[in-house]
Amino acid sequence: MAEQTAAQQTVAEQPSPRSLAVIGSPIEHSLSPALHAAAYHRLGLDWRYGRNEVTPDGLAAYLGGLDERWRGLSVTMPLKEALVPLLDEHHEDVMLTGAANTVVLTDDGRRRGYNTDIAGVRTALGRAGVTAVRRAAVIGAGATARSIVVALARLGAREIDVLVRDETRAVALLDLAELLGVDAAPRPLGDLARLVPAHEVVAWTLPNGVPPLGMVPEAVRRASTLLDVTYHPWPSALAQQWQNVDGAVVSGRDMLLHQAVRQVRLFVSGSNAEPLPDEAGVESVMAAALP
Repeated sequence: MAEQTAAQQTVAEQPSPRSLAVIGSPIEHSLSPALHAAAYHRLGLDWRYGRNEVTPDGLAAYLGGLDERWRGLSVTMPLKEALVPLLDEHHEDVMLTGAANTVVLTDDGRRRGYNTDIAGVRTALGRAGVTAVRRAAVIGAGATARSIVVALARLGAREIDVLVRDETRAVALLDLAELLGVDAAPRPLGDLARLVPAHEVVAWTLPNGVPPLGMVPEAVRRASTLLDVTYHPWPSALAQQWQNVDGAVVSGRDMLLHQAVRQVRLFVSGSNAEPLPDEAGVESVMAAALP
């Protein structure tokens, strides 16, 4: 018999059932339960993955109430930053961005934090043909925007314009960009109408319901790839601008799918680098689970 990979051995050794969930607020529209349920069914694991409404004020108590049945958590807004001081161990990307979207709960009760958003962005852009970037624009400056800046820097970006409603809220992101060797400049949100085709990627990270201020020039929409982290409702107002000219769009669903594959890796084997058994098949059923 062929020797098993580490991931296959880990799957076989996992106790059943284990509990997992996505937490955040609001959480009712999260697609994570459908994604993860499809993955564990494909892997033959009797694991239960739900969703729980948790606010920053209640996060510490929620974590403290988890017992040995729990394997991990997916973490969405507004908890990605609040989670960091409650972790026992941090992956380097958590320290870099100040945000964690994944917690692995070890058998000895420790909380290990990871940021799979960065890998999710890179993979989603790569599947859309974006494998290198020189200049980009990022709208917003929160935790997700910081993960996107790291991903863009690792794709080679050296200039990033940061469009924000309030420049004082961009300080952490600008400091991060400087650390990464990226020249980042804050600009008002209304400068969407002043973007140029040299912005190879335009990344929208603002919450659902925040409208774009103005129309992005058609030349930009035809030449640049839009990364819009929105996924409900879809298409967003900005994505519609790109779709109207058949521009390239990477949606929040794409990013969600690929970061979730990395989460499944972590929950199954404890390793972000170790591929899942039949990972292509797992990704396929996860993608099919998206509405």
